[in-house]
Amino acid sequence: MSCRKALPAALALGLTLAAGAHADEGMWMPTQLPELAKPLKAAGFKGNPADLANVTAPPLSAVVRAGGGTGSFVSGDGLLLTNHHVAMGVIQYNSSPEHNLINDGFIAKGRSDERPANPDFRVLVTTGFDKVTDEVLREARGKTGRAYFDAVDRATKRLVAECEQAGNVRCSVADMYYGTDFYRIRQLELSDVRLVYAPPRAIGNYGDEIDNFMWPRHTGDFTLLRAYVGKDGKPAPYSVDNVPYQPPAHLKMAIDGPKTGDYAMLAGYPGITYRHRTAAEFASQIDAVLPRRVAVYQQMIDTIEAASAQDAQARTRYASQLQSLKNNRKRAAGELEGLLRSDAKAQRAADETAMLAATDATYRTDIDALLGSLSQGASFGERDLLLDLVASQSQLLRSALMLERLRVESAKPDAERESGYQQRDLAMIEGVLKQVQRRYDPAVEKALLTALLSRYQQLPDAQRVPEFDAAFGRTPAALAKALDGLYAGTRLGNEAERLSRLAAAKDGKALARDPLIDLAGPLVAAQLRLDDQSKTRAGEQLRLRPAYMQALFAWRAKQGRAVYPDANRTLRISYGKVEALSPRDAVHFDPVTTVAGIVEKNTNAYPFDAPKPLLDAIAKGDFGSTADPVLKTQTVNFLTNLDTTGGNSGSPVLNARGELIGLNFDSNWESVSASWWFDPRYKRAVHVDMRYLRWLLAKVYPAPELLKEMDVPAE
Repeated sequence: MSCRKALPAALALGLTLAAGAHADEGMWMPTQLPELAKPLKAAGFKGNPADLANVTAPPLSAVVRAGGGTGSFVSGDGLLLTNHHVAMGVIQYNSSPEHNLINDGFIAKGRSDERPANPDFRVLVTTGFDKVTDEVLREARGKTGRAYFDAVDRATKRLVAECEQAGNVRCSVADMYYGTDFYRIRQLELSDVRLVYAPPRAIGNYGDEIDNFMWPRHTGDFTLLRAYVGKDGKPAPYSVDNVPYQPPAHLKMAIDGPKTGDYAMLAGYPGITYRHRTAAEFASQIDAVLPRRVAVYQQMIDTIEAASAQDAQARTRYASQLQSLKNNRKRAAGELEGLLRSDAKAQRAADETAMLAATDATYRTDIDALLGSLSQGASFGERDLLLDLVASQSQLLRSALMLERLRVESAKPDAERESGYQQRDLAMIEGVLKQVQRRYDPAVEKALLTALLSRYQQLPDAQRVPEFDAAFGRTPAALAKALDGLYAGTRLGNEAERLSRLAAAKDGKALARDPLIDLAGPLVAAQLRLDDQSKTRAGEQLRLRPAYMQALFAWRAKQGRAVYPDANRTLRISYGKVEALSPRDAVHFDPVTTVAGIVEKNTNAYPFDAPKPLLDAIAKGDFGSTADPVLKTQTVNFLTNLDTTGGNSGSPVLNARGELIGLNFDSNWESVSASWWFDPRYKRAVHVDMRYLRWLLAKVYPAPELLKEMDVPAE
């Protein structure tokens, strides 16, 4: 059943009511901003809201996807600002025990000294955003299950291929409102990205996991990169002959800073939110998914730390992966605590019950079918998590699985291949295979696989996969024997061995024998079978969810609440203000921190081991033009009520004039659950004050040429 004709009216109604909703709630598509002109102006925005609808014009044309987060251009020569933790993989890739850029930081002596990023790091500049709903769904109507999925998949690949015919762009199709609307996105893909400036770890990650998701914060979580292109101005792989990319726009850094109540706006590429999911999905997240993630991630963290404890090189190689796991583990724990604090399961269930009672009977058949499909997929959640981690958190086994899957897909016409294994993806696959060398240690990988596969061995028979049982056995002893044999015999630790097999896989030819390659054959066959089952469910859910969304549109309109699309890694804007936090009775936090807090927290031991040059500069008190005029000292971080989630890391925070005042890098502990449940009492975003960045570059770890390039005072 199709219910899409009602969408435009329902959506327009939701937008007209946005002024009555919390101004700080919502991750808006740029095309929606003109309809939000009144609430934007009322919040304090001094620009033209219509300008925010154009992704190819300032300020949005300066905002990009950078690695797994967001970045923004801050000069006309491709200088790119993002978070230290977003660029951690780049920093780690260029580090060694002898030259530990993670701990020591890095300042390029000139452009010739800027260091190439890991080969799979990308910067994506959005250049187009077009609605393609009719084209995507035309062949899918009337189909169900896997056939529906395949019809949407074919249409999506066709639209992407047409978009990329002109060359030099990377295109994708984004699903908005869960199968209701689709948009084609065009992006310039920049692969030559270089490290320019990174503060030492004890500034960029001051407080580490103790302070992660906490307030007050005192962290200089920023890094400067530079994007390069060929001499013809087109994207090109790394070459010493490449020249700095000339972005369509760059952000101007404000000289003054934020204060309580000031308007603030953020643009970025938030990852995934789930606020429009069903009550059953909320319950599953709270009761099963999050507790499972916390346990598995903690075990992986403990495993890496134990396996690398006596090996400095292994610790360096796994530093980025370990930081990511710690962040994900703490996020899952905070999300669980926050959902319980807000009683989100009961509130969502009550909200959905009332919604369904008010819903037109025409939608109920599809909604009931959706709920049944969701329950089927949830029963395999633990197995799917473990097998996904086995593939994604290893290096050599991941390489073998990727090569075998590429070989299988390469036998098909390009349009029929799985996304991620088409011709357009070969450069990224090669980059993944090349980066292995600096992120792999055999003892650590075996320990990680032992931890994950030991958990898999404990699953009930209904969740087991015969091919994985045959490969790794059903007992700890069998698993240890299998891994010892595989890693003693494999040659995939050698880059030339991986790349020679890549050449064969691209042509669909048999891969040269290797223990891990031989193992990958049956494991990939199993993955394909599981994918088929998953896609059948996904197709049904894609077909059925629009009925649920139509019911939600109507229900939210009755409540006077806006309906914005859940985040999905596409460019979004949120707006609000600088605001303090009062999370509990008799507890109040100011929205700005200063360098005094760095000194107060300092213990001269990790993770509160502030560098001596920083402590000396604080003691000297020479803050120049970056001192706050009211506080009479140097600010570090500040809070806003902006709506953010993972992926917004590195997002620029702008003032009412569109000037850069901050860099988003975290949320407070009480709001980690906002990806599922928005609670305005607690939702705050944590940002680096750009005055702190300027002071560090001027007075502590000087880089006057970079300040000059960004057109801000070097004092």
